[in-house]
Amino acid sequence: MKIKAVVHEAEEGGFWAEVPAIPGCASQGETLDELLANLREAIEGCLSVDVAPVTTSDKQRIFEIAV
Repeated sequence: MKIKAVVHEAEEGGFWAEVPAIPGCASQGETLDELLANLREAIEGCLSVDVAPVTTSDKQRIFEIAV
């Protein structure tokens, strides 16, 4: 999966990044390499959050879609 992140230079030095497609998903690092490693970890964490099971009626269906 490919996902876009917006990288910013931090005022106090280093970098920080946010992932617009995942609200609240952001990370920081002193170098770009550190930022990218931290950002991958943050994205994995944001995407692995458990969501409560959904209950459906007879007219509803649940589909799982891989991206």
